[in-house]
Amino acid sequence: METAKGYIYGINGPVVKVSGSPDFGMLQMVKVGNEGLIGEVIRIDKEHTIVQVYESTTGLAPGEPVVSTGVPMSVTLAPGLVGNIFDGIERPLKVLEEKSGAFIERGLNISAVDMERQWDTEICVQKGDNVSAGTIIAKVPETTLIIHKIMVPNGVTGKIIKTAESGKHAVCDVLAVIEDAGGKQTELTMCQTWPIRTARPSKERKPISKPLITGQRVIDTLLPVAKGGTAAVPGGFGTGKTMTQHQLAKWCDADLIVYIGCGERGNEMTQVLQDFSKLIDPKSGKPLMDRTILIANTSNMPVAAREASIYTGITIAEYFRDMGYHVAIMADSTSRWAEALREISGRLEEMPAEEGFPAYLSSRLSGFYERAGYVENLNGTEGSVTIIGAVSPQGGDFSEPVTQNTKRFVRCFWALDKQLAYARHYPAINWLTSYSEYLSDLSQWYEDNVDERFLEYRSRLAAILQDESKLMEIVKLIGSDVLHDEQKLVLEVAKTIRLGILQQNAFHKDDTYVPLEKQFDMMELVLYLNDKAKEVVSKQIPFSRLTETHIFEDVIRMKYDIANNELYKFDEYKQKIDDICRRVVKENI
Repeated sequence: METAKGYIYGINGPVVKVSGSPDFGMLQMVKVGNEGLIGEVIRIDKEHTIVQVYESTTGLAPGEPVVSTGVPMSVTLAPGLVGNIFDGIERPLKVLEEKSGAFIERGLNISAVDMERQWDTEICVQKGDNVSAGTIIAKVPETTLIIHKIMVPNGVTGKIIKTAESGKHAVCDVLAVIEDAGGKQTELTMCQTWPIRTARPSKERKPISKPLITGQRVIDTLLPVAKGGTAAVPGGFGTGKTMTQHQLAKWCDADLIVYIGCGERGNEMTQVLQDFSKLIDPKSGKPLMDRTILIANTSNMPVAAREASIYTGITIAEYFRDMGYHVAIMADSTSRWAEALREISGRLEEMPAEEGFPAYLSSRLSGFYERAGYVENLNGTEGSVTIIGAVSPQGGDFSEPVTQNTKRFVRCFWALDKQLAYARHYPAINWLTSYSEYLSDLSQWYEDNVDERFLEYRSRLAAILQDESKLMEIVKLIGSDVLHDEQKLVLEVAKTIRLGILQQNAFHKDDTYVPLEKQFDMMELVLYLNDKAKEVVSKQIPFSRLTETHIFEDVIRMKYDIANNELYKFDEYKQKIDDICRRVVKENI
């Protein structure tokens, strides 16, 4: 509904100044110019209204109309989202391509979902039922993996006075009619909208207590992230941010993946689109796109839409969370999103803060990451949104503003290391500079579902890696020959941990994903080797006698030799360690 009208007064890139518009409201969606370009009100002064335009403003001229729609910038939420590919303002790219070719034309106002498609619909309510916001009134099998649950919109409550029959229905068909206490009737369809900058409500935020299992050992074993938690993946060019997020999207135990390509290069996003379309979900055997939503806003797309794409993705994620799903968001990358903020701030002639970023960078980042969480929904189900954001500091400099501000608001920091990446160590997560604050929250879950010794073993591994770091400072100065045998053992065991546990092969059928049970057994085996080797060294037997047996190299190869369903073979490795240690002692005493 058109509620206000103004005229273009000035144009500065994606920012348009509007005059003669006293009735515009903050964050309202507007149509700019004769072509009706999509924009959003971001500032209101005494004389002018400032509009952020989400399409190219080339060719706009002063005097063209700017019309308010009367509603905030919102996304459409309905069946048809899963498996689809959208731009930053939720326009389906496949439909855009059909209408305008490889290059997106301006002013295309296309619905996010197919309004005419008929969906198999199961009606879940009856006449006379009392319902409120969040109540599930119907279920639609959107894909082979996702059941789309149609919910009563927020702010609507009352009694069902009429329902449709189960069967084929389009998105705009009326499924039920609600009458509230005052006699007002509301027709419910499959479709609802929600403003992207407003978090969707929940009944209660629950304590975080369950890990997001990724199958990546350095994450699950050393640096776990929780369902409903937040994580940052900072790293310079070529350190593997995108590859890490691809692996997490493929293997993590979330029900739904929302992948946001925010300002990345077009070729990277093209690879995501091509790969995800061909990949098979390893857990179900179905196409991975059956539980994936892609939002592509590459670096050559309008910069303002890049800023909006983050909020589009998190709003869609919250919507599926409200159905009772666990959703993981991959934002690649928040640095490009911050650069969009800097661009728009500069056009607004705002006073810049550090490195030209706006002073409100930290508050915008916190507002985004705070929308993660594990919640009890309004309908009584439980769901979560986990946010994993890539950060692209120039030159790998973690002291720059986006990385530093991100560290303030995330509880899991996976710092990618250039030297590890160039050494082909994948994932290139530096175990010394990374951290996770979820260990205490998840300790009970590990005890109940894996083994009560899991975190104890994890702490022992971390201590050995820390000791190696200290010893390497000595080795770099004066060489390893000055170390006594106990210290040489520390270095060898640490090497076994690094190569046998922390390094992973994404292309090996048994190593690309490792269940927690196998991860625990791998930790136990390495620590068993460490204890037995200590016993040998304590008998004044030269450490070189142990290394000559190649037992450490054999243990490193366990990740390939032992399949995920052959955990019994770890006992064979322990027996081999026992036999070798006994033989070495016997031969040298």
